[in-house]
Amino acid sequence: MTSSSDSSAPDKHTFLSSTPFAVAGYMLCSATLLISNKYAVYKVAAPSFILFSQLMGTALVVRLFASLGKIQCDPLEKEKSLKFLPVALIFLATIFSNMKSLQYANVETFMVFRFSTPLVVSIADYLFLGRRLPSPRSWACLFALLVGAVGYATTDSSFHVKGYTFCAIWYVIFCLDQIYLKHITNTVKMDSNWGRVFYSNFLASLPLVFTFVNDPGEIEALKAMSFSAGMAVFLSVALGVGMSYFAWLARSLLSAASFTVVGNVCKVLTIAINVMLWDKHASAFGIGCLMFCLTAAYFYQQAPMRSDAKDSDDGGQSMKSLLPK
Repeated sequence: MTSSSDSSAPDKHTFLSSTPFAVAGYMLCSATLLISNKYAVYKVAAPSFILFSQLMGTALVVRLFASLGKIQCDPLEKEKSLKFLPVALIFLATIFSNMKSLQYANVETFMVFRFSTPLVVSIADYLFLGRRLPSPRSWACLFALLVGAVGYATTDSSFHVKGYTFCAIWYVIFCLDQIYLKHITNTVKMDSNWGRVFYSNFLASLPLVFTFVNDPGEIEALKAMSFSAGMAVFLSVALGVGMSYFAWLARSLLSAASFTVVGNVCKVLTIAINVMLWDKHASAFGIGCLMFCLTAAYFYQQAPMRSDAKDSDDGGQSMKSLLPK
C-alpha cells in the first residue's frame, strides 16, 4: 500500500508545474514588484543600480541554491550563453524603449499600445511558432481588451502622444520579445526552469554595470544609502527572483499570445492597485472599463498547435482555456 505522503508527492509536483500556479505566481509577483520598486527608488535614487541588483542578485541567488543542492540549475556554457544573449539584449532594449516612450506618452496612452500587442503576437504565433489563428471568440476577446483599454485611457486621462517614434520602436521590440522568448523555451534544452532564470538575468545584468558606475548621482545616492533603503533593495531582489521564475514558467506553459494577455491582465491589476494606494482616482466608467478588460481576458482561449487541430474555428473543442479548469 502506498503511503499518503508518497502519493501526494507527484500531485504536489504536478501542481507546482501547472498553468494556474505559474499564472497566479506571475501576477502576484508582477503587482508586488511594482510597489516594491517604487518604494526602493523612493528610498534610493539609483534606478539603474536597483535594476542591476535585481538581475545580478537573481542570478547569484539561483547559483547559491543550486550549489547547496536545493534546486537544479544549468551550468554556464558558451553554446547556451550565445542562444540566451539575444534574450538579454531584447530585454534591455524593451526597458530602454519603454522608458523613452513614457517620456512622450502618458501611462494610459501607453496602455492602449500595450493592449493591442496580443493581436499582433497572435498572428506571429501563427507565422513562426506553429499555432493556429485564434477562434472568433478569442479574436473578439482580444479586441474587447483593446476597447476596454481605450475606454479607460480616454476617460481617466488626456490621451496624447507627442512622439510616435519611440512608441513604434517599443512596439516592435516588445512583440519580438514575446515571440523570441517563447522560441527559446521551445528550442533550447534546459535542465530546469531555474536555468532559464539564471542565464537571462546574468547576461542582462552585465551591461548595466556601466550605467550606474558612470552616473555620479547614483554613486552619491548609494553612498548615502541607509539600512532601511538597503532592505528595500533586498526586497525588490527577492521579488525579482520570483518574478523571473514565474515568468519563464508561464512562458513554457502558454503560447506567446496567451502570455501577452496575462501580462496585460497584470497591467490592469497594477492600475487597480495604483487607484487604491495612491492619489489617482479613476471614475466609475474607468473602473468599469478595467473590469471589462478582465472579463475579456477570462473568456480568451489559447489557440491550439496546428498539429492538434484542423482549423481555428472548430467550435472550440480543441481550444485550451487560458486558465484551465
